[in-house]
Amino acid sequence: MKAFTSVKSEFMKIFRTRKLLIAIIGVMTIPVLYSGTYLWAFWDPYAHLDRMPVAIVNNDQGAVYNGEKLAIGNDLVKNLKKKKSFNWVFVSASKAKEGLKKQDYYLEIEIPKDFSKNATTLQSDNPQKLNLEYTVNEANNYLSSKIGDSAIEKIKEEVSASVTKTYAESMFDSLKDVADGLNKASDGAGDLTNGMTAAKDGAGKLEDGITAAGSGAAKLANGAKSVASGAKEIKQNLEVLAEKSVAFSNGVESASSGSQQLQSGLQQFSSGLTQMKEANTKLEAGSSQAEAGTKQLTEGLDSATENLPSLQNGSKQLAAGSSQLSASLEKWKTGADQTKSGADTVSLGLQQVLSQVSSMVDSTTDPTEKAQLSALKDSLSQLSQGSQQVAAGVGTLSSSAAQIKQGSDSLASGANQLNQGQEKLADGVNQLSAGAKQVLTGQGQITQGLAQFGTKLDEAQTGFSQIVNGSSNLTSGLGQLASGSVLLQDGTNKLAQGAKQLSNGTTSLSTGEQDLNNGMSSLTSGSKDLTSGMDQLADGSKKLSTQLADGAKDAGDVKANNSVYDMFAKPVNLTNNKMNHVPNYGSGLAPYFISLSLFVGALMLSVIFPMFNPASEPKNGFSWFLGKAGVILAVGIGQALLVDAVMLLGLGLEVKSVPYFIMLSIITSWTFLAIIQFLVTALDNPGRFLAVIILILQLTGSAGTYPIELGPKFLQQISHYLPMTYTISGFRAVISSGDYGFMWENIQHIAIFLILFLAATLTFFTVKFKRNHGDGSLAS
Repeated sequence: MKAFTSVKSEFMKIFRTRKLLIAIIGVMTIPVLYSGTYLWAFWDPYAHLDRMPVAIVNNDQGAVYNGEKLAIGNDLVKNLKKKKSFNWVFVSASKAKEGLKKQDYYLEIEIPKDFSKNATTLQSDNPQKLNLEYTVNEANNYLSSKIGDSAIEKIKEEVSASVTKTYAESMFDSLKDVADGLNKASDGAGDLTNGMTAAKDGAGKLEDGITAAGSGAAKLANGAKSVASGAKEIKQNLEVLAEKSVAFSNGVESASSGSQQLQSGLQQFSSGLTQMKEANTKLEAGSSQAEAGTKQLTEGLDSATENLPSLQNGSKQLAAGSSQLSASLEKWKTGADQTKSGADTVSLGLQQVLSQVSSMVDSTTDPTEKAQLSALKDSLSQLSQGSQQVAAGVGTLSSSAAQIKQGSDSLASGANQLNQGQEKLADGVNQLSAGAKQVLTGQGQITQGLAQFGTKLDEAQTGFSQIVNGSSNLTSGLGQLASGSVLLQDGTNKLAQGAKQLSNGTTSLSTGEQDLNNGMSSLTSGSKDLTSGMDQLADGSKKLSTQLADGAKDAGDVKANNSVYDMFAKPVNLTNNKMNHVPNYGSGLAPYFISLSLFVGALMLSVIFPMFNPASEPKNGFSWFLGKAGVILAVGIGQALLVDAVMLLGLGLEVKSVPYFIMLSIITSWTFLAIIQFLVTALDNPGRFLAVIILILQLTGSAGTYPIELGPKFLQQISHYLPMTYTISGFRAVISSGDYGFMWENIQHIAIFLILFLAATLTFFTVKFKRNHGDGSLAS
């Protein structure tokens, strides 16, 4: 029990020294503040991504694909508005850039203007990819860029699925068109097969026909020889006939020529009679018209004779009136001349008076008199101008009177001449009237004579027509005979030449018959090859029809619906099977920060609690060790329990086993306190510095955040020698996996560090006690 005296002394000193007690209690809360506060701040940051502002700039102008409007940018914006995965802010490009600079946004995602257009280039020679441009201000927060990478990948997957679905719809529509085309091609191939079968039958018939033609060619050769001998005899007889036909043709041509001349004379005489009859008819009609006109002329002349006395009296009166008008105009002209002379005199007198008044206006000095004289001057000036105009008008009137008098004299002279002419006209009209009556009597006699002459011409024309018809028939017959004789001569000549050609042709026919036999042999051989080829072609077309029908059926059986389109768009469905699910970010980092906080708490305890100096004189090295270790282990339990309470009750950390979790936290706290105790006890402040170095190595080499395989080789090599490596693994087993076997395995490694450093501290105190008591003092 003496060994526990030191433990009691240490605790009593703590309780008696309130500053020390408060400091130790404060140090015990350090792990809670360190781990609890940090984990509370970052317990589940991904659950609040909807608070993270991200700028979206949609510059997509859309496109047309297969006749339909394609606006992938707008569709993407609609989907983002539905999904509140981030705090999406839809702004312009300039505002987005400005917001990034001012740190209003962590991330900018820009949809280019050719986004939809590039989606339509799949079937083009150079298909273009859909580019999403995103900008991150990493100086604002580096982790936001990593979160942005994850977000942009999800957006990329959604856009890719949408575009792929559109392509799938287009492809399946094309497959349907292919199926229809294959059906039509199958039908056409069937028709081709039928045609090939018919062609095959025709080829067989062609072969039979060629064989028959070969036998006919042999018969043709025998006939050609008989035709050749007969053609020679015909040629000789036709040459004799051609010589005799020449003399007969000459005599017929002479007779035909004379008959044509006679016919020409008769036709001319007949034409003369016809013209004479037509002229007599016109003459008879003209005589009737002349008779009627003469009668009208006689009547008109009688009427004119009656009206001539009245006309003569009128002309006499016109002559007398013209003479009287001329005498009056003479008197008018005399008065006009006198008036013009008086007007000139008045105008001259007015001008003289106007001149005198002008002189008076210039010479007078009285304003009133000068004004009156000026007014009088103006009036006289107007009166003088009017007088001059009157004189000019009277002069013009006098000249006009002279001209009118001349016209009146001419009118009187003309009227006298008219009267004299009328008297002569009356005498002529009387004579013309008498002559017209005589012409009327003679005209009637001419009309009767022309009628009798026309009757005789009709009788003569009838008889002569019979003569002309007979002559015409004779001429026609002789002409036909002459033409026939010429044709006979030409025919016999041509027949003779044809007979010669026939003779030559039969010779060529005999030669051609041999060529025909050779050609028929070749044709027979070719027709057999044709028949064989048609058999193969018919079989091939039948297979083609069958295969096209099968292909059309296969293409038509392709399913095309939204499920199939979705399958093409997202062929792989990722099932996220989580093993040992970690619910949030804080639960994942808890093993790391609990271990870190307990180590920091142990380090802080070494600052306020004397690790070396005992509270009372120890009896031996063991009691010295036990006194210090008892306090440290008690504080370790307190730190661990405070951290556990905050983790479990405050933050709601879910663990697989609460007892194991508490046990492991206490063991971890004891291990870190044992390490710090040895370093500080043995080395004092250099030991604390060394403890900080160990802490730094553990922060980087214990795989608390990233897998150790991602770190430098040096850290990978020392990781196995760091106690925090095992405490983190142990806490992960208790909190997440529930692999208690792995937990105990790590506790074994932790226990090694605990026992090793406790033993090292015990050894240090034992050695130190013996050394100090050997010289009778205890080092301070």
